[in-house]
Amino acid sequence: MKVESVLYDKINEDQKKVKCNVCNHRCKIANNSYGFCLTRKNDNGALYSCNFASISSEGIDPIEKKPLYHFLPGTLSYSLGGFGCNMRCLNCQNYKISQNTMDREAIEILPKVAVKNAIANNCQSISWTYNEPTMYLEYTLETSSLSHKNGLKNIYVSNGYMSPDALELLIPKIDAFNIDLKSMSNQFYKDICQARLDPILNNLKLIYKNKKHLEITNLLINNLNDSEELIKSLVEFIATKLGKEIPIHFSRFFPHYKMRDFPPTDIAKLTRAKEIASEFGLEYVYLGNVQSDQNTYCPNCHELLIQRNGYNTIDKSKIKDNKCVNCGKKLNFYF
Repeated sequence: MKVESVLYDKINEDQKKVKCNVCNHRCKIANNSYGFCLTRKNDNGALYSCNFASISSEGIDPIEKKPLYHFLPGTLSYSLGGFGCNMRCLNCQNYKISQNTMDREAIEILPKVAVKNAIANNCQSISWTYNEPTMYLEYTLETSSLSHKNGLKNIYVSNGYMSPDALELLIPKIDAFNIDLKSMSNQFYKDICQARLDPILNNLKLIYKNKKHLEITNLLINNLNDSEELIKSLVEFIATKLGKEIPIHFSRFFPHYKMRDFPPTDIAKLTRAKEIASEFGLEYVYLGNVQSDQNTYCPNCHELLIQRNGYNTIDKSKIKDNKCVNCGKKLNFYF
């Protein structure tokens, strides 16, 4: 379904040229052409989103799979994915939908149907995930408004490359973000993702400033973004520009898409990343895509707070009024 974009400027009416303001590419798009994401088209001088309610993937997931370990733990999230992306990551795990605009197998799920499906499946939230959700900004804005009216929470699993204009629209409607902070190297973003680092760091600070629940994922790739220098830079940014209570998920890379000749991440690198994060005082550090301790412990007294088995939360009884029952430390959870 095609709807007019909520964020664009007409920059040359004689040539019917427009500038998209949805993400930080700020594409200048000629008439009858698409932007970098392949989901926004200039049609006779007006910019349209071409994938409103066009869904590539839907699922009922444990919220821990997003991954969100500190937001509504132990609940289910109705998860939706669409098409397109504003990055071209060489290691993309979902390239069949992220580097596509449409698919014959796509289904239409209108906002009211998405909310109905979430409630019918005993979900407490709707997650926009699988591909970059900013690509169907108008769909997520409309659906999240309806979701809130029906007592559901909204989650964005994102690369964080949306424009400040888009984030300003999202902040009142999205309750939790997991942002994929891929590296602290702008060169990495340029070479691997065709994007830039600084806009993502600015967006992270804005999300934190607005007191939205935030968790960060960092996929480590051998010899590309796994140096101690880059890991220290990343955790220092979290500790000093955000907060030490922000959960960080260091995730293991596996060969995929255009990086099939790269080996899986050395587990020792993941273990070292966790050590570095702890040395900088980060309170909640997890490892993903690898067998490891997924439990949450009190940062102060080390009491076992939440016991997990994979993506399933087993016990969370050691937290009361968002405090550790053993020592009383205030914790960073949303129940």
